[in-house]
Amino acid sequence: MNTLQAPQSVAWTEAGAARAARWRSESGAPAPRRVVVADDRTKADDAYKLACEGTALLWRGDFHNARQLLTALARRIDRRPRKRPPADPAQAFHQHRAAQSQRARILGMLLVPLEPGYGLALRRAPDVREACLHAYGPDDAGRPAEGARTAPVGADPALPLIVSLRELLGVIGAYEWRRNGVVIPALGGDRVHPYYGVFSPVRGEYVDLVARAPLPSVPGPAFDIGTGTGVLAAVLARRGVPRVVATDQDPRALACARENTERLGVAGRVAVVAADLFPAGRASLIVCNPPWVPAKPTSPVEYAVYDPGSRMLRGFLNGLTDHLEPGGEGWLILSDLAEHLGLRPRAELTAAFDAAGLTVLDRLDIQPRHPRASDATDPLHAARAAEVTSLWRLGVAGESE
Repeated sequence: MNTLQAPQSVAWTEAGAARAARWRSESGAPAPRRVVVADDRTKADDAYKLACEGTALLWRGDFHNARQLLTALARRIDRRPRKRPPADPAQAFHQHRAAQSQRARILGMLLVPLEPGYGLALRRAPDVREACLHAYGPDDAGRPAEGARTAPVGADPALPLIVSLRELLGVIGAYEWRRNGVVIPALGGDRVHPYYGVFSPVRGEYVDLVARAPLPSVPGPAFDIGTGTGVLAAVLARRGVPRVVATDQDPRALACARENTERLGVAGRVAVVAADLFPAGRASLIVCNPPWVPAKPTSPVEYAVYDPGSRMLRGFLNGLTDHLEPGGEGWLILSDLAEHLGLRPRAELTAAFDAAGLTVLDRLDIQPRHPRASDATDPLHAARAAEVTSLWRLGVAGESE
């Protein structure tokens, strides 16, 4: 869910003078309280010690040297002795998440300045203005476009903007994804272009499930709940569903889905609307690919992976009976990774079906194809190797099929 935070600023002393700048963090990280200036003469060991102590480093040197320093910091974090993973999968997951959070905090301490308009005034720096514009929106005191989650609204736009180098590299990488797109085999090799902060459909298993599941025999429109990039709505439209209503509550996702349905030539059959879960009315098919893991997200892209308290999952299930046409189907696309992590047993999921007045008509399964499933060094390897993604075909209990 998007939130705009109060204005935050960064203050430091440089060349004997007090300086200030606007602060931006898409992950919602607070502005650092202690900032020192660093440059090409800064040693990696010194930078690492300062970052671990909570002191941020504002970079004034060469851009490529800043990237090398960030890599050096990452190596030092990775060389630290690791705790032995607990035998309990849920405890191992939480330990892994805590280590990831600490790693992100330390790496986020290397900062770079952006001039008004997003110019990066460092030696050998790339032109990041277009990438930042797409991620952050126009630089009018940081007001967001496309649903930025953190924005220093009301800050002086004449001041520089301070961001972590790690975040800026993520912005640059996301812009390349947006420009180049992601090939979707289920769309005949056409591409979907994800926005910054909108989950990219690089894991195509769930898309393949929607492409091959038999459509309900009951004619009527379809709803795509939590559409994201709009990829599932596009697949349904390409399969001949006459009308698809795609919903999301993230302004970035809504803009992204509209652009992608236009690109793919299905905008005439897909309506993208802002809604928390369901739109008004009923449909013969309602599809939802909720976040798969019941845990708290800590960054924009994690909103598509982590679902605190299974809120979206339960909201979808509990709303199906009120929004399905008689004889219609709800398609729940869900990985069982949470089960293997000990976070949500299968019995809890099936009990949620029963409590919502639903019955399982069928289930289609697919094995993951992503590299982590075969990476034995991954701390969660056992769970990832056992993971299966399923499309649950659900109907209203008591109705004839």
